[in-house]
Amino acid sequence: MSQQNSNSSSNNIPVSEVYWTLVAKADKKFSKIRDLPYYQRNRYDTYFYKVFKVYTQLWKFQQENRQKLVEAGLKRWEIGDIASRIGQLYFGQYMRTSEASYLSESYIFYEAVLTREYFKDAMFQDVNLSNKQLRFLARFMTVCLVLNRHDMVFQLVNQLKMLLDECKRAFQETDFKEWKLVVQEIVKFRKAYPAFMHIRPLRYSVVLDLHPDCLPQVVEAKRKLRLRDALLCSYHPNEVKYSELTLDTFRMLQCLEWEPSGSFYQTGGVPPSGVGTGIGQNGAPGPSRVNYSQDISDPTLPPNPRKSILYRPSVTNYLAVLATNCEELSHDGVLLLYLSAAGSSQNSFSSPSHGAGRSFMSRVGDSEASSTSSLNFEFEIANPTSAKGNCLSEQSSCLYIGSRSSGGLNGIYPCDLLPFTRRPLFLVIDSDISKSFTALSGSEKGESVAMLLSPAMSLPIPTVDSSRQPSGSSFTSFLTIPLQAFILMLGFTGSDIDMDMYDKADKLLSSSLNEWGLLLAASDNLNPVWAQTLGDPFLRRLILRFIFCRTVLALYAPTFNKTEFLPECIPSLPDTFLPTSDTCQRIVLQLADIFGATSKFNFSEETTMLSECRSQEN
Repeated sequence: MSQQNSNSSSNNIPVSEVYWTLVAKADKKFSKIRDLPYYQRNRYDTYFYKVFKVYTQLWKFQQENRQKLVEAGLKRWEIGDIASRIGQLYFGQYMRTSEASYLSESYIFYEAVLTREYFKDAMFQDVNLSNKQLRFLARFMTVCLVLNRHDMVFQLVNQLKMLLDECKRAFQETDFKEWKLVVQEIVKFRKAYPAFMHIRPLRYSVVLDLHPDCLPQVVEAKRKLRLRDALLCSYHPNEVKYSELTLDTFRMLQCLEWEPSGSFYQTGGVPPSGVGTGIGQNGAPGPSRVNYSQDISDPTLPPNPRKSILYRPSVTNYLAVLATNCEELSHDGVLLLYLSAAGSSQNSFSSPSHGAGRSFMSRVGDSEASSTSSLNFEFEIANPTSAKGNCLSEQSSCLYIGSRSSGGLNGIYPCDLLPFTRRPLFLVIDSDISKSFTALSGSEKGESVAMLLSPAMSLPIPTVDSSRQPSGSSFTSFLTIPLQAFILMLGFTGSDIDMDMYDKADKLLSSSLNEWGLLLAASDNLNPVWAQTLGDPFLRRLILRFIFCRTVLALYAPTFNKTEFLPECIPSLPDTFLPTSDTCQRIVLQLADIFGATSKFNFSEETTMLSECRSQEN
């Protein structure tokens, strides 16, 4: 039908005129949606259907009439520009919906532009065309980072460097300073995220983690909530980032998604459908179609939770996004808020720089502090109500999600979140003043808030390379890459870890966390806040990794008996999962033994004796 339409059109109107009319129409619609926010998804759905529809028509028309259009003066870079925009549209739709199929389609179109060298011939004809190719490479790198196509990122970085050098020679009067910063950002990002950091996928893999259908039932759960939406925001001066994607939000983004598995998982990052492989050189047809609804995700898995990522937003913008997410949250949904930022408080602990491993803070209940002779944890029972009256006072702490120069205009206060506690919230606060958010507990407007709060201070977690490039927050690292965080804390680097040793530790930690999950689900004194979220695979994994993080930091010799180095959860978890319990200590002891680092921890006599007895029995 489309072929007949194009033929009938060509009988009356020149093909080139039809084509440029479609281009103008597509440009107009593209300009309207390009800067639309990534939230308020439902409101803008119709816009995206319309723009994808016109680009589908444009792409098919240029495929079917390629030869005539080339004869009429169509340039290869113009074809590449269309494909690049389609890739940009798909990535934008992924950012709005978190659907993996859009991310894969974006990669397909970007890769087609790269491999077919659409911009090559016109690269140095005009500085604007050179900038167009530089932007294409920068956007493609973002897609490859999120897809974990590290081989392609390496290739693109080298290509960007070479292209930038050639541009500086060809256009000596042009300042490419901003592009130098782009290169510096991606180089720093890659150094902070080398191969050792992603040996195991950050995404939830049913090959390595429990399938959602196999999660243990929570005895005390009166309702079952699912993670439906997440709002991720991180800001620290001079933090590792690429574009507006910081290292911490990048890790959390992936931690809240499914890893494609089975026949849907391709190490090359391209689905087995073959879509996008048919673009030929010198005017041959490109991808066969632009299909807005094509399903190349794993149908055996639930959809990814939707995520909004904000970098240096204004407070009003942050609250507007938060309000929209709460408004769109389903009746069985929970909204995760991840805030990673430095704080301001007259009473807060002093904190090392973010590059040295950002701050933590906490207290844990002291009900088991006297249960062991060798552990004298000075645990303080959390009393969130003591902070209620200070929530609006001049002494109240806030997180700076932007420059401090604007004062409170860039500060998020705990009380700013109170109106949104009418819906279920799961807070992950990574800051030196995370303790101030305990003021929310008991003051909620309808739903009790689940909180995982970082310590007020943290030890520097060294990087895996010799440049000592900061590797982001240690608390976030424990929640997203717990074994790597543990190994780095011990002073090892990626190059000096034997893979057999790593695999042994990985299996031990995975089985141990699953064991903790079973015990937690069967606990008869589990707070309802945790009981209703423990059935969600993403939230369950965060909770269990938090327990591991708290136990490690409580037992680690340099932070032993120092509550400012301990994370905290609100409400409290059962006493079985306090760092003083053998249930928790035993796992850390076994892990430390694998790496020959037991002397770096202070274990209870009971745990040490039980471990020796188990070794003799084996």
